[in-house]
Amino acid sequence: MKNPPLIVVAGPTASGKTRLAVELAKELAGEVVSCDSMQVYRRMDIGTAKPTPAEMDGVVHHMIDVAEPDEAFSVGRYVAMADPIVAGLLARGKAVIVCGGTGLYADSLILGRTFAPVPQTGRREALEALADQAGIETLLAQLAAVDPASAARLHPADRKRIIRALEVYQETGKTITQHNLDSRAVPPKYRALWLGLTFSDRAMLYDRIDRRVDQMVAQGLLEEIQGLLAAGVPAGATSLQAIGYKEPIAALRGELSLEEAWETVKRESRRYAKRQLTWLRRNAAIRWIVQEEPLDFARTLESAREILRGDGVAL
Repeated sequence: MKNPPLIVVAGPTASGKTRLAVELAKELAGEVVSCDSMQVYRRMDIGTAKPTPAEMDGVVHHMIDVAEPDEAFSVGRYVAMADPIVAGLLARGKAVIVCGGTGLYADSLILGRTFAPVPQTGRREALEALADQAGIETLLAQLAAVDPASAARLHPADRKRIIRALEVYQETGKTITQHNLDSRAVPPKYRALWLGLTFSDRAMLYDRIDRRVDQMVAQGLLEEIQGLLAAGVPAGATSLQAIGYKEPIAALRGELSLEEAWETVKRESRRYAKRQLTWLRRNAAIRWIVQEEPLDFARTLESAREILRGDGVAL
């Protein structure tokens, strides 16, 4: 491969993506671009399994600690920030390893997907007020009149997306359905080599997830959450609705015990991993590396090397 490679290391939570991405970056003299929707937040380190300086092992990581916990963050903002980084690294002849568990972020970055603008014109606020006054069903009926496909797809409980779909139509004159179709019709912006990490036995993954949660608790996850709340981050902030944060917050409110909270974190993390795998399996470009017991990272790394050599990457 003459041009510097762009490699995506994908897989469910706790599958070993960070370690593989770092080793590949070291071998290729490249840099890592995170595609994790929670690692963008500063001061949220333990619960997001953010790589430590030791785990980074001298490899430059991008798109970590780029937002405050009380900020709204979206896939559109992610692409707007990450795309110039990727383009700049490739232009300088640096290999890029995109690594993380947020499939939508990775897909959108590689595809070069654009997103409808969110101008500050007051239309969203007006729609929010109308939803409060007349009910979200009124807005859903308005959406059905202009974009029946979106209206049929959205549940009345999905207030945020209903309002967003109407806002896009009012701002652009184009339905969000058409906007998405137009974006998907554009060829991918980048040629990426996709590596996917999984396990021969799902129980291996679930055991790793459970042990990771135990480790997070031991490392001080509860104290991290208490520090965020004490610093003024609202309990209702989007960042604190993530798995691993909302459950302990519920325990702090007295809604359940801490033991119940940690067990819930484990259960919801396992369910999330299952959803991640479902998302990734739709991508026919992923070359899967199936890990087995006993887990052997050297074997995983060599499998990745073989795949990349077969695609023309010099290692």
